[in-house]
Amino acid sequence: MSGGMRNRNQLRTVCIVAILFTADASAQIYNSTLPLDHPDIAYWTAPVSDPASKLAREIGPDPLDLPHLLDRLRVPADSQALVFSRTSFQAAKISPRNPRAVYFNDDVAVAWVRGSEWMEVAATDPRQGVIFYQTDGRKFIRSQACLKCHQGAATQGVPGMFVGSVYPDASGNPQGGGAIITDHRTPFADRWGGWYVTARSGEQPDRANGVAEDPAEPFTLNARQNLTNLFREFNPSGYLAPVSDIVALMTFEHQTQMTNLLTRLGWRARMGQADDADIASVARYMTFADEVPLKEPIEGISSFTQTFPRRGPFDHRGRTLRQFDLQTRLFRYPLSYMIYSPVVDALPDVVRDRLYRRLFDDLRGRPAILEILRDTKKNLPDWWASAMQAAGI
Repeated sequence: MSGGMRNRNQLRTVCIVAILFTADASAQIYNSTLPLDHPDIAYWTAPVSDPASKLAREIGPDPLDLPHLLDRLRVPADSQALVFSRTSFQAAKISPRNPRAVYFNDDVAVAWVRGSEWMEVAATDPRQGVIFYQTDGRKFIRSQACLKCHQGAATQGVPGMFVGSVYPDASGNPQGGGAIITDHRTPFADRWGGWYVTARSGEQPDRANGVAEDPAEPFTLNARQNLTNLFREFNPSGYLAPVSDIVALMTFEHQTQMTNLLTRLGWRARMGQADDADIASVARYMTFADEVPLKEPIEGISSFTQTFPRRGPFDHRGRTLRQFDLQTRLFRYPLSYMIYSPVVDALPDVVRDRLYRRLFDDLRGRPAILEILRDTKKNLPDWWASAMQAAGI
């Protein structure tokens, strides 16, 4: 196959996936797409300072394999989640027998497909949002094709990441309907179609670990819960672990849309369009106002549940926003740890202050969270301490 034909086929696959999620992700409200070429944005031409661009300037003559790439980007291996639906530009290499592995930290996600020479990296720039790269371990190539999926209804209208849930057939091909974008607002019953999930989650059905075996019943999955390893699903040779941890995946779900909402707020602020609705949308998501409660406790099957909270930061009582609950909700203190993201600090001063005021008002009844922020969040506005004192906290 010629290079031109191959590129056209890859682009066609990407476009199909984009249409799939755009047309059928109607379970949530999405925002209009913002222009990449707006003079106050200049997504393709403005300088970037995301972690991948910095690493690209530091790579030596020896190529980085997956473990070394994760190490250099400070992405923990125990964040591994596995997706087997064919919803990537590397779709031809992905299947239930050869899932795509995704790893992440607060500002980088890395995707690896066994048998591919390319790894995918999505890294967050404080102003520009998520920047997409392909890398062979030697060079980083900024990708334009990724935005066919990764800017639009699924990502709050800005370049960003998302977790999709589809109805895959036995080969991993997604059906044309029923696809949604998931986060902490999504009921378990609709999550993780096309993903492997290892967990102890009781009797909370979801779409994970299943395919539609009967072509006549494309929306009937043989989904299974409470798998603790995936040895029976595929040969794990080459993977860093035979698991796809539920707690890591739920954390990643939350983080993707939080990053997208913050990026959108920053873009609209720089374009002179940010309004109270934008602030309210970010604050509502950040405080988990619409989180779907857990019906039963959940337990992850990796060290992620232990290692993620250790990243802190911690207040004077040893509390952190990264502490999990996992009994009735995801986090013990329902304010997103993404409040520490450089994307927040990069917001224009006036807009950032308005966001803090909205958050303070929303958190008045949660003094523990306000105390954690007071002790751990740098560059809080000057009025924060006096407002806490006035509120008797």
